[in-house]
Order: sequence, then C-alpha cells, then structure tokens
Amino acid sequence: MIDYIIIGAGLAGVVMAERIATQLNKKVLIIEKRNHIGGNCYDFKDENNILIHKYGPHLFHTNNKKVINYLSKFTEWDIYSHEVLASIDGKKVPIPFNINTLYEVFPKSKAKTLEDKLLQTYSYNSKIPILELKKSTDKDLQFLADFVYENIFLNYTAKQWGMKPEDIDCTVTARVPIFVGRDNRYFYDKYQMLPKNGYTKMIENMLNHKNIKIMTNTDFKEICTLKEKEFYFFDSKFEGQIIYTGQIDELFDYKFGNLQYRSAEMKFETIEKEYYQEKATVNYPNDYEFTRITEFKHIHPSNSKKTTILKEYPQEYKKNQNTPYYPVFTKENQNIYNKYLANSRDINNLLLVGRLAEYKYYDMDDIIERTLAVYEKELYV
Repeated sequence: MIDYIIIGAGLAGVVMAERIATQLNKKVLIIEKRNHIGGNCYDFKDENNILIHKYGPHLFHTNNKKVINYLSKFTEWDIYSHEVLASIDGKKVPIPFNINTLYEVFPKSKAKTLEDKLLQTYSYNSKIPILELKKSTDKDLQFLADFVYENIFLNYTAKQWGMKPEDIDCTVTARVPIFVGRDNRYFYDKYQMLPKNGYTKMIENMLNHKNIKIMTNTDFKEICTLKEKEFYFFDSKFEGQIIYTGQIDELFDYKFGNLQYRSAEMKFETIEKEYYQEKATVNYPNDYEFTRITEFKHIHPSNSKKTTILKEYPQEYKKNQNTPYYPVFTKENQNIYNKYLANSRDINNLLLVGRLAEYKYYDMDDIIERTLAVYEKELYV
C-alpha cells in the first residue's frame, strides 16, 4: 500500500518524504532515475579518501534558522567559510570583487580613489550588481564597472550561460555583485557550514524510516503512466498523491516544446601533491574552456598525500546525454513553462516542487524552505 509517490530523490523529494513519513505516518515510494539518492548534492569518498561532490561544489549557507533547525535533526555541522579567487592577467584575486581586490589589481592611489567613491555612493558591506554599477555617471565608477565587467563578468558569463549578460534575466546577473567591504568570503550569510559526514549521509538519515521505500535506477515512466488527467501505477489507477520534482516538460512528453537548461561536464583529476591551489575554488573568467577549478581538500580536510580537483566545462543541456543544472531564464522559456504549469493544474493529485519542476533557481536552503512551506500548505492537516 502506497499513499504517496515522489519522483526524484533530490533535496525537494527527500524533505517531502521525510515529512510525510514522520508527520503524517503515510507510506512513501521514491522513484529516482539515477543510481543514488541526494540529487546534485550527492557526495562520496574517492580513491584518494577525499570527500568529493559529484556534481560540483555544494556549499551550504543561509540566514534561515528554521532550515538550520530542521536539518540539524539529521546531521552535525562543520563550520566552513568559502573563499574564491579569480585569475586575472595571471594573478589570483578575491571575488566577489571587493575593496581588498581593488588594492590587488590597481596602483594604491587609484585603488584609494575607487574605494572612496564606492563608500561615498553606496553603503558599507552592500552588494552592487555589476550591471547596476555600469549605469553610474561617475567616471571612476564607470572605469571600475568596465574593468570588472570585462575581466571577471563578461567571459565567465558567456562561458557559463552561452549568451551575453544583457540577455540573461537580472535575477541571474545579480548573483555576481561588487561587494563594498573587505570580507573575502564568497557568501555573507549568518550560517555557513557543511554536514559533518557529508550530504549523502545526512540524506540517508532523513530517509531512514520504515514508511519510506526507494527505487533507484528507475525512470518513473517505467512504472507510472499519465493518461489524460490521471496517474497509473503498474497499470492500476493511483488514488494517492504524486509529488513530482523532475523536469516538467519531460512529465508531459514535451508537448509544448523543450525547456532550455545549461549543463556542465565535470572532469575530476588526481594531482600527485598535497595541495594544488590556494583556495577551494579558483575561477578562470578569461582563460581556458573551463570556468573554475575546485579542490575538495580545502572543503573537506583529508590526510591524503594526493589531492582531487574538479574542472567544470559548461555546455548546452542535451536530453539523455548530460545533467540539467540551471534553467535558462528567457521570456520564451517562461512562456513554455507557463503552459506546462497550467496543464499540471488540471491534475488533482499532482504537486510540483523543486528546481526542475518549478523551473526556478533554488539554493539548497531555498529549496528546503520552499519544500517545507509546500508541505505545510498542501499536505499537513
């Protein structure tokens, strides 16, 4: 007897399953296409005994105490503050571009002028999107905006998204600001930490309940069928609730067209030395085909004499060939999504949640907050 079918074992599906199993005491079946749980948060120890993130670095940061309290039931934490460098003209400097970076790349007198102008114009410790700074009428701030745009933002964004920054939704470009302060950390949230034994272990703890069953290596369409407005499970009409966290266009057989995503090829390398680079992540905006290199020993310390690095090569998402990481926010894609969303509302026992199902970019804390809210609104009685 199954009360709920959850499609996808990423964070959205896992949080839903945990809440339903423990709070509603209902039976849940999770169907996952991959051979593991955890979605893009999946981590494991490699042959060098280093904990690596299979789908790129996942750094947990939040200001939401409710999210911290929820996850703390399933893991202890290690404090971790992420720092990122960018390679500019052969020199590695802190980003987001901040006051410290000014003095790394410009002569002292020029850096002081720019610092004074920033502090006169903006609040200390504020974040200014680069495209906003480019609108400044001050010639020094225009100079700074043009420098950051050309040397850090333009080519990195072009590689990451395959388009010009001006063609990308402002919610994406706002994620690459200038920081009017001296804090070299990449994130400024109140809570910055990592699950002590990794994300996979935390998620295993969340799913460790007698009411939860999991099928990995299984495409949901192998056992579930959507006919007209009703779901069938192994050819029998399913009267319970379907919670779908996958690609919404795939659910409806691409009837309104394909939604666009960006993907990346992840290339891991073993390096025969203790450490490869100065910080966990170094971005390469202008050189090489990859966007960044992450060294996981900076994130998860290890006694290994070797180190593991990851180079990320952005690429277009191709169905059944690579992983859809980031929705591409254009008006055309939003219009297509709206058609699928309207179609989904005709199905009474279907609930959509998650980055792929909602075609939105969520950080980890955002998706947990969102899933808990959907659970409380739609399912909790």
